[in-house]
Amino acid sequence: MNDYELLLLENQVCFPTYAVANKILRRYQPLLKEIGLTYTQYVTMMVLWEKEKVNEKDLVSALYLKANTLTELLKKLKAKGLIEINKDEKDRRGIVISITDKGRELKKRAVCVPKTIAEEHWLTDEEFLEFKALLYKLLKGDWDK
Repeated sequence: MNDYELLLLENQVCFPTYAVANKILRRYQPLLKEIGLTYTQYVTMMVLWEKEKVNEKDLVSALYLKANTLTELLKKLKAKGLIEINKDEKDRRGIVISITDKGRELKKRAVCVPKTIAEEHWLTDEEFLEFKALLYKLLKGDWDK
């Protein structure tokens, strides 16, 4: 492949990744609108549905977000009554995010989201599992070189 062929859109890994991510997120939007969450709020709540309580550092790590991105997101979830934010008893500089009863109740309504997406995922079950495994492999790579 010559240098100019490297610039062809069809030879890029970034473009189909970007385009598929946009298509997937657009498919999630109407489902999440029904339960009153944005996508980043939804994935944050998924962590809390699983763990009930998490410190900010662990949440940042789990979601691959920056702490400053998370701050506004958490304020909005707190305003909706879905979470509580408190000082970390072990590290007074840190915070702990806890799910509220209202947040737990939302979980019942949110179950329809992954069920709907799973029914539409356009890949065989084997392809889907392989694709997901490759995505997580990429996520865990060292991107800070």
